Amino acid sequence: MTERDFRSLPPDLPVPVDDGAAGHLTGMELPPLALASTHGELDLREALGGLGVLYVYPRTGVPGQPSPAGWDDIPGARGCTPQSCAFRDARDAFAQRGAALLGLSAQTLDEQREFADREHIPYPLFADPELTLAATLGLPTFEVEARPLYKRLTLIAEAGRIAHVVYPVFPPDRNAEEILAWLDAR
Repeated sequence: MTERDFRSLPPDLPVPVDDGAAGHLTGMELPPLALASTHGELDLREALGGLGVLYVYPRTGVPGQPSPAGWDDIPGARGCTPQSCAFRDARDAFAQRGAALLGLSAQTLDEQREFADREHIPYPLFADPELTLAATLGLPTFEVEARPLYKRLTLIAEAGRIAHVVYPVFPPDRNAEEILAWLDAR
């Protein structure tokens, strides 16, 4: 069996459509919410600071473990590693704009730590296996193999409020560029 390349995207991925599930988020206040992260337990709102980007993704691939059955056929599911690596590679550009950078998924803290170590992700990745943020803000989710996961979206927060939402995110490896362009245009 060949090891899957989680860092690249197949050319025939289905494109997700906007189902309206994130249309209510712009303008909402971020709740003070303590969650475990790769940098210890942090308050999500405080970690985003005055200007912050939170990209939310379903799950990263794990070397040696198969993806869920049909994963590549689910619109918007595949691409968490390329998305995270693009944000990682653009970290300095976000810092130059004064924007904090955070990631979040429904994966466990151990899974997030393994991924952050493997891919050298220097900023906090939050573990939210109970989908607490989804329940608080009404974020879109889906279920695969009886496991609830986040749908991919990106939030830009300013002064504790959601200023901009990208949903759906496609292609995920271009999301960091898209967010940087939005920050520059505002």
